[in-house]
Amino acid sequence: MLYARHQASSARLVGAGLVVLLHIGIIYALVTGLAHRVVDVVHAPIETKIIDEMRPEKPLPPPPPPEFTPPPPAFVPPPEIHIETPPPPPKSTAITVVTPEKPVAPPPAPVPVVEGVRVTPKIDAKRSQELEYPPTSRRLGEQGSVTLQVLVDTDGRVLDAKLVQSSGFERLDQAALDGVRGSYRFLPGTIDGKPQQMWYTFKFTWKLR
Repeated sequence: MLYARHQASSARLVGAGLVVLLHIGIIYALVTGLAHRVVDVVHAPIETKIIDEMRPEKPLPPPPPPEFTPPPPAFVPPPEIHIETPPPPPKSTAITVVTPEKPVAPPPAPVPVVEGVRVTPKIDAKRSQELEYPPTSRRLGEQGSVTLQVLVDTDGRVLDAKLVQSSGFERLDQAALDGVRGSYRFLPGTIDGKPQQMWYTFKFTWKLR
């Protein structure tokens, strides 16, 4: 029985030794083979190739233009044109309708403008003062008639005065204008009896006494 156990232990040891040897051989083979492969790869010759650069091809020159020869002129006669005269239109009978015009009524006669009764102003002697003779004109002997135009208001006052004709002496003319504005009163002019502003023209005479 002890012998049998001894044989079994020996067999196990042998098997284990074979497995170890097998692993050692595989590892050695792998290490030596890979190292040799690396050396082969490193020591392999490097090949280089030089590729010529492609040069662009030169374009071909354009073909010469074709020669154009103009055709010879040909005379073409113009076509004949025949103009036909249209026949005269047939005579038709026209009917003219005459419509009598209505007589135009004459325009109405203009309505006459009836102006009211116009009465011109008059000098109110009762309310007027006699004009003072200019001393210089009296001393120099100046005298003459002055024609004046005055605008008489509805109350008889003089609103404006204008010289229409001179006496020949400027002093007499100015004295007449100033005197009429301040010293004269008038009966106002009327239209249909109603007082109205009105221009009045009269003559005043300067005469030495």
